[in-house]
Amino acid sequence: MKQTGIWLDQDKAYIISLENEKETFKTISSNVEHYNVYGGSGTRMKGGPEDVVQDSKYLERENHQLKQYFKAIATEISDTDAVVIFGPAGTNEQFSKELHKNYNNLSSKIKGVEKADSMTDNQVKALVRDFFKVT
Repeated sequence: MKQTGIWLDQDKAYIISLENEKETFKTISSNVEHYNVYGGSGTRMKGGPEDVVQDSKYLERENHQLKQYFKAIATEISDTDAVVIFGPAGTNEQFSKELHKNYNNLSSKIKGVEKADSMTDNQVKALVRDFFKVT
C-alpha cells in the first residue's frame, strides 16, 4: 500500500511517499508569481476603480498558476492509496477542494487535511510517518 503525505504552500510542495518500508521524497515548485499590487492610476484613494481591474487580472493569473501547480501534484500522486495534506494558510484546503472538484479518483483517498506551518524536510517526513502510523 502506498501512502502519500503532501506539505504544500504557495511556493512549493513536498511529497513524501511511504511504500513497503521505503520512503521517497520529492519537491515540486509552484511557479506561482507573488504580486505586490500598488494603487492604480487616476486616483489616490485605495480601492479606486483602477485597483479593482488590476487585482482581478493578478488573481486570475494566480488562480491559473495554482491550478497548474495542483495538477502537477495530482499527477505525481496519481498511484497512491492514501493521501494526507498539510500546509499553512489555506493552500492545503484549496488543494483539497481542487482534488474533490477535478480529481475524483484522488479525492476519495484523502485521509486528512491538516494545518501545519513551515517545516524542514525532516519534520515533514516525520509528520507523514506519524500520521500513517496512527491511522
